[in-house]
Amino acid sequence: MLSSLTTLLAAVALLWLLPAAAEAQSKVIPGEHRTVSATIESIDATARRLTLRMSPGEQRTVRIPEQATRIAEVKPGDKVTATYYDNIVLRAKPAAEPDVDTRTSAVTPGHSARPGGTSATQQTLTVLIDEIDRDVPSVSFKGPRGWSYQTKVQDRETLEKLHVGDRVDIVWTEATLVSVAPFAK
Repeated sequence: MLSSLTTLLAAVALLWLLPAAAEAQSKVIPGEHRTVSATIESIDATARRLTLRMSPGEQRTVRIPEQATRIAEVKPGDKVTATYYDNIVLRAKPAAEPDVDTRTSAVTPGHSARPGGTSATQQTLTVLIDEIDRDVPSVSFKGPRGWSYQTKVQDRETLEKLHVGDRVDIVWTEATLVSVAPFAK
């Protein structure tokens, strides 16, 4: 998931990022949107763990958030559907503006007849273009807390307008909507 987001971020960023004009510019980038379904294999309510069968032979155990209060309503055989999406806003960073590094997360339980809910995270980071390889072509970003991305770039012409050391603000919003349907007999 992170790899595809990285590719999306860098590819679209390079279509937008040009030398900063007098005012900072911003660009909204629709991101990834993916829906996956799985069948509940087992539930450990005490440990707050759910084992899911993603496809034949593939199982995954996930943590049930503390905010999920309807665990008793979920049974083995029920179908879980999760829809993930993200949205990215990029903005050329003026030289005198201070760096940002914030992260906010929330989990909201659903209120429908069946268990479900939404989990969302938004982070805002000031990052630097750390490296540009015009032969590959690729670009690397580095930010706070050891955060880094590297990805290939498709638009070589725009890549030529970027420079190592350019600063960019990234506002990255991710959300996952989860619903549970009863076992179909």
